[in-house]
Amino acid sequence: MSGMAKLGTAPVPGTYEIDTGTASLERDHYGESSWLLRVNGVQSSHVDLNDPLRLEFEYMRWMAAAINQWPAGPAPYRRVLHLGGGACSMARWVTAKYPTSRQVVVELDGKLANYVREWFDLPKAPLLRLRVGDAAEVTPTLTENTRDIIIRDVFAGNKTPASVSSKEFAEQIKRVLDVGGLYLANCGDDSKLEEVRRESQVLSEVFEHVAMISDPAMFKGRRSGNVVFAASQVPFENLVALERDLRMDALPAQFRAV
Repeated sequence: MSGMAKLGTAPVPGTYEIDTGTASLERDHYGESSWLLRVNGVQSSHVDLNDPLRLEFEYMRWMAAAINQWPAGPAPYRRVLHLGGGACSMARWVTAKYPTSRQVVVELDGKLANYVREWFDLPKAPLLRLRVGDAAEVTPTLTENTRDIIIRDVFAGNKTPASVSSKEFAEQIKRVLDVGGLYLANCGDDSKLEEVRRESQVLSEVFEHVAMISDPAMFKGRRSGNVVFAASQVPFENLVALERDLRMDALPAQFRAV
């Protein structure tokens, strides 16, 4: 393996052994402080060490837009649970945007979590805690009504595991969310949108209000990509501002109620 630097050093390009296989760290040639992380060959995360508010992946920018307008504009304090860590791009963004927030990141791969904390200078507890474990097993152990926002970005290869997209799991998410909480789930799918339709049905059986965010080409079944589900027990507010923000994204997106 190349790039086997000791923990505690700056990021070094290379391939690293982790619990679930290998992680590859590459420089982003479009930014001196930017890095791309691949897990078992699949693109996982992008991090800009000098600008945590920069989100290179469009679906993360869509999530950020939803958070910014929930429930009706910026709030100074958010209790956020991240299911799936990767390079903790969204957690770094939340810290930069809402500095007093408290976050927990659940990451399956313990070695990857250790590398990421050292490479990318993550905030320390209690601002940000990394918990090693399977999201499907950790979530049922959490206390009810203790999170304002839950973000699911869990993949096995390029697929969302069935264990975190089932009705039973959605019910656990609903239990852990506080009243008025928001669930954001990244769903990767091909142009047939079979998984999108399936999860749309599942979430609609659990939550009172469910919507999807993606670009028009994805909604029309013209390409493979990501759909972000937004689910809550309360209506979505400030939709005009959210839809404006989504239209202004580098990859313009739409908000569609299910």
